Amino acid sequence: MTDEKNLKEVNDVLRVLDELIPLVEKMEHSFRSARNWGFIDIAGGGFLTNLIKHAKLNSAADVSYRVNELLEQLRRELNDVVMPADFTMNDATFATFADFVFDGFLTDVYMQSKIMTSLNQVKELHRRLLVIRSEMNRLKS
Repeated sequence: MTDEKNLKEVNDVLRVLDELIPLVEKMEHSFRSARNWGFIDIAGGGFLTNLIKHAKLNSAADVSYRVNELLEQLRRELNDVVMPADFTMNDATFATFADFVFDGFLTDVYMQSKIMTSLNQVKELHRRLLVIRSEMNRLKS
């Protein structure tokens, strides 16, 4: 592969990462906020706390669609780089329904564990994307 072609491919990867990383950071922020509201909910929050918590989760879910598209694009650009193939946002409609209807300690704790799992996945994805960007910048120089 020529140096010029390789540089073009590296730049293509960096363009995808430039759009992807801020979106992942936005998801991480939404999950952190949902996690914080979840702690309040476990402590006895109530309906309004549930609404705010799920608004934060919906915000993360909205961003996740574009993140998933960009991850696919990144996978195509980096055929030999292993990405978390199992990273997807789960709808968890029943869990949301149960959190409102059976608003109690057990459902609040269950939702909190789902939020924490998602937050950890997003943090790991963010870390991996930063490593890839660093490597692409190294290849570029």
